[in-house]
Formats: sequence, C-alpha cells, structure tokens
Amino acid sequence: MAAGSERGGRSTELTPPGGTVEQAKEACLRLLAVRARSRAELAQRLATKGYSTEITDRALDRLTEVGLINDAAFAEEWVHARHTFSGKGKQALAQELRRKGVAQSDAEAALDAISSDDEESRARELVRRKLRSIPSGLDREKTIRRLVGMLARRGYNQSTAFTVVKTELAQAEFDTSDLEQD
Repeated sequence: MAAGSERGGRSTELTPPGGTVEQAKEACLRLLAVRARSRAELAQRLATKGYSTEITDRALDRLTEVGLINDAAFAEEWVHARHTFSGKGKQALAQELRRKGVAQSDAEAALDAISSDDEESRARELVRRKLRSIPSGLDREKTIRRLVGMLARRGYNQSTAFTVVKTELAQAEFDTSDLEQD
C-alpha cells in the first residue's frame, strides 16, 4: 500500500472528530424518530457520541430552522402527556423540563396550560384510584399520609394534596355510610 492511501475505503483526513454535520443530523433524526426531544437533550447525546461543539451546533441549528427542533412545542407536548397520562403535577413537570434543558420561559408557557382546576381534577382521579387499593380498616391518619405522600411524589403542592385528600375521604366515607343504611 502506498503512503497516504486510504485504508478501508475511508479517508480520515477530512472527517472531523466525532463525525460530520450530516452524520450529526442523521443521529438526531434517529433520536427524534423515537420521541420528541429538547435541543439540550440532543446536544448532550451528540456530545456523548463524540461530535464537536461546532458540528453539534450547526446540525441543531439546521434542524431548528426546518422546525424539527422546537423546545416550546416539546415542552407543551411533554406537559400535556405527563399530566394527562402519568398524573404528574406542575412541580414535577417543571423539574422534568429543567432536567431536559428547556428554557424557563418555554417551560412556564407550557405549565400555564394546566389550570388549578385541571390539576385538582387529576389529583382527585389519582386519589379515587388509590383509595380502591387501600385497606378499609386502615387508620384515617395513615390513609391521609399515604394519599398526600402519593400526590406529593407526583409533584402536587401540599395545599392541593391535603384539600383533595380530605374532600375525597369525606366523600368516600359518605358513600360507604350511605350504603350501610340501605
């Protein structure tokens, strides 16, 4: 083999460390095909794959230009899905968006879509579902602690959690005492 010839059919002289802008865009498209991601998530994944900051920025800028990366839309979608299907409260959602690198302004706009009534309604559904699995003879205070703890872990503020739990417990007790009189 002559000096300076290519090995294995590839020249390494022109390929930057980690890859080219096109390769970075392809890697992002593969990731976006699985689920929506924030710009920061994609940048982090490209960094772990060895792409330089310059290549990463150019690839992400191009994908942003064509509308494939939009942190505001990502935040709205994330908040809607996680609140509706996972029952997450605003506090947990805000924390998740911060971890995903979404700007505070984009996160706040998405979180504003959840009204206090929406959050309270979702908390009521979660408490009702959990009440079905709590033993009927369990001490009232223990039941309250379990239910409030469950809501707190899902990101509901303490005030909402206590209000919803006390209301739902009163309703559940009313419903069972109603049945006992029949």
